[in-house]
This record gives sequence, C-alpha cells and structure tokens, in this order.
Amino acid sequence: MKYYLYLLLTCVLTSATLQAQNVKEPFETGKRYSVIIDNDFMGDPDGLFQLVHHLLSSSCDIKGIIGAHLGGNGRGFFKDLQGKDEADMSVNKVNELLEVMGLKGQFKVVPGAPVKMTDPNKPVESEGARLIVEEALKASPERPLYLCFGGPLTDVASAWLMNPEIGKNIILVWIGGQEYKETGAIVPPGYSVPEYNLNLSIDAGRTVFNQSDIRIWQIPRDVYRQCMYSMTELSVKVRPLGKLGAYLYDSLAGIMTGRNGFYMGETYILGDSPLVLMTALMSNFEADPASSHYHYVTIPVIAEDGTYRYNHAGRQIRVYDRIDTRLMFADMEAKLQLFAR
Repeated sequence: MKYYLYLLLTCVLTSATLQAQNVKEPFETGKRYSVIIDNDFMGDPDGLFQLVHHLLSSSCDIKGIIGAHLGGNGRGFFKDLQGKDEADMSVNKVNELLEVMGLKGQFKVVPGAPVKMTDPNKPVESEGARLIVEEALKASPERPLYLCFGGPLTDVASAWLMNPEIGKNIILVWIGGQEYKETGAIVPPGYSVPEYNLNLSIDAGRTVFNQSDIRIWQIPRDVYRQCMYSMTELSVKVRPLGKLGAYLYDSLAGIMTGRNGFYMGETYILGDSPLVLMTALMSNFEADPASSHYHYVTIPVIAEDGTYRYNHAGRQIRVYDRIDTRLMFADMEAKLQLFAR
C-alpha cells in the first residue's frame, strides 16, 4: 500500500513540475495600463528607483518618459550631469540609466518644459506636453492614460491648456502637495508651505487643481514620507545586484554623507515609488491600488502662494493617507533580483 501511495505522489509531483516548466519566467502579466512617467530625474535620486521599478513592471505599457525641470538654477543632485537646461539634463539622466539596463532606445524619452509656468493660463509648450496630448487622445475615460508625476506639474498643466479635451481621459498620479486636515495628517517638523514639488511650479498646480477636470490621485507629503528605506537594506539587498544595483546604490550613497556638510543619517525617503504601487501593483479583479488607503477630499483652490483654500464647489479627488510599503519595496527588490539574473 505504501508503494502505491509513493508512486501516486511521485506522479503528482512530476506532473506539477512539468506544468511549472511551461510557465514563462519571469512572470509576465500582459500590458494592462498605459503610462507616461514625468519626473525631475536630474534632481532627487528617488526618481531613478521609481523609474527602474516601472520599467521592470510588465503590466505597464510605458508610452513615454518625460524629463522635467527642477528649480530653475540648474543645480541638481548629480554634479557631473550635463545638458542645455534642466529638462535636457533629466533626459540625459534617463538615457544614462537606460544604457546601464541595456534598454537604451527602447522607450520614447523626451524633454518637458525647461522652466516652470509663470501664468496658470499660459502653457509652456514642449515635446513632453505634446506627447501627453497625443497619448491622452488615444485613451478613454474607461481605459485612461495614467500620468505618473514625481515632480512639478508643469507638463500636465501645459498639455491640458493646449487641449482641454484630454482631461476626461487622464488619471494623474502625483507625488506632491502638503497635508490635508481631512485625513488627520500631521505636518513634519520644520515643514514648508507650499510643499516642495508644488513649489516647483505653483501656477501649474493652480491650473490642474483650480481649472482642469483631470482625475487626481494625490500622494501628499505626509504619505510619501512613509516610504523610508534604510541604507543598510540598500547595501544588502540592492548593491550586490549587478551593474544596475551598484548604479542605484551609488546614486543614493553619493549624497547621503557630507552633502553640503550635512549628514543625512541611515534612511532615505524613496518618495516617488508609490507611482508604481498605484499603477503596476493594482489588484487583479476590480483593479485598484487596493492594499493602500485613501479618502475622497473636496479639491482645494491653490492660492498664489501655494496654500490651500477651501472650495465648497470643488470636485472630489482621491488623496492617499496610507500606502502599502511592504508590497511596494518587496516587489522592487524581487524585480531587481530577477533582472540581475
């Protein structure tokens, strides 16, 4: 009897092994979401981690990568980076990363506006803004184009001003903006008003919030500050993973000690990574970033100084107050490991 049980178990395991051999590795989901990524890649290195994670996520059909401006002074986090303006410098940083990954030329990489908006009614036209218009017109309210913004809102504001018809076809996922009282948020010590990314182009924020009909998923400052990653984890889990792992580690380690005479401690906020969580890592049925939590908030009016004003007639926007950092970072680490193989 034991022999027959052993034989049956052997057959089951052999069958399972043969079936498993037919599964494509690494696992691919098919393209579920159309995505454009816009970030100031010449600035804070967290955008590089987000970009790599997005590029390694098979569910996202990346329609383009837009290099955004920073603060207008040309001083980003990478001292040796060259370019005719900040948007061009961001493009050069993206191409450098793609070359490290062996993916250069496989994605459309274009510059956004070289400078911030100075009038909420006047767009700063650019290749990036034109790309947003082009791809948004191919989308629909039911199958929207996800705009993943980790910096200023200049390019989406400009695109909407150039063609307001695109608003209904877009979901803007934005890392930026200060805290909301409605979510019970607590501001950090020494906080600034307006928040950093909003301050990069307040007038663009005023266009998007005060005038447009764009659907907004906002990850404000109190939430993106939850995305803390330790340098010890980075040295153990990321640095050993080939050329790409070393590149990511060096991009962050280079600013952690002694930057401008200021030592930054043991952690860094990879605050742009929720852009991946909100797109690539949605639930399968009834697709949504279901492992994270949000409130619907009446959209505020953004004043000229970047502060929020209550808007009794405002539409509802989605504001996240808690995100699933476990899923987000574990998935990033696993994809980096697979890529290193």
